[in-house]
Amino acid sequence: MSSTARTKTTTAVTGLAPAVWGSTYLIATELLPPDRPLLATTVRALPGGLILLAIGRQLPAGVWWWRALVLGVLNIGAFNVLLFVAAYRLPGGVAAVIMSAQPMFVVVLAALFLGERLRAVHALACVLGAGGVLLLVAQGTVSSDTTGVLAAVGGALCMASGITLTKRWGRPDGVSLSTFTGWQLTAAGLVLLPMWLSLEDLPDRLTGSNVFGFAYLVILGAVLSYIVWFRGIERLPAVAVSFLALGSPVVATLLGYLVKDQTLSVLQLVGMAVIFLAVVLGQPQPPGRAPVVSAELHTIPDSDSDAASSGRRTSCG
Repeated sequence: MSSTARTKTTTAVTGLAPAVWGSTYLIATELLPPDRPLLATTVRALPGGLILLAIGRQLPAGVWWWRALVLGVLNIGAFNVLLFVAAYRLPGGVAAVIMSAQPMFVVVLAALFLGERLRAVHALACVLGAGGVLLLVAQGTVSSDTTGVLAAVGGALCMASGITLTKRWGRPDGVSLSTFTGWQLTAAGLVLLPMWLSLEDLPDRLTGSNVFGFAYLVILGAVLSYIVWFRGIERLPAVAVSFLALGSPVVATLLGYLVKDQTLSVLQLVGMAVIFLAVVLGQPQPPGRAPVVSAELHTIPDSDSDAASSGRRTSCG
């Protein structure tokens, strides 16, 4: 298989993760106990993390104790708390749309901390992505909730920072991708556990739908999707990965239409097409194409980052 074909395959597989996350809004509002974002996030992270640790039988060493904690909080813990808060307070499509602003943050962070070039095509993709998601939620009745909006923006910032640091620090040698994912899920779950126990009550009872919803979050929404996501971050440029997250609001909107009888207008269909174009423009250029005029920011690598090089490696165990 050629390098171009491998890149396209990796891109397609990585895009499955935000597609699954786009269904989180439906799962949260239809299957989980209401108004318990900390419970949903803790159950999503901790069981799957412990299962992966039990399988891998390998704990972090040295600097990876605190790095795993930071990545776990940004990629999973804080991100998912904010995602669930937004999901409970905003219509699913609106929440996903606001959080999909994160490619704009990654474009800047990748230039500052990863040495990735600021390309004109990335600026164009950001504009198209923003326009596409605005069209996607161009409905006559859209509720506004300040807390939900702030949570969605915070989630976008967490995701952008998590992508950038995951790419910068890479994955330690000799550690499998599933174990690396398990570190982060467990770290996120352990940070969230005391918060959940102190701030939220236990549900009076769990229904069969609740159990199914939690199982979905653990297996698909955490373990499998994060393994796929971190694999993509290793093999693709950070900016390219960030644009794949735009698939989340598309899936959320389609599920709202198919399952909750929400409207799907011509403007929304146009928005989906524009989002698809933005995702395509955000991906790596095939070899041999004329370079896009760009401005490059040079930064001095972090002294504690053994990293900038390992973060950009292309091999994946």
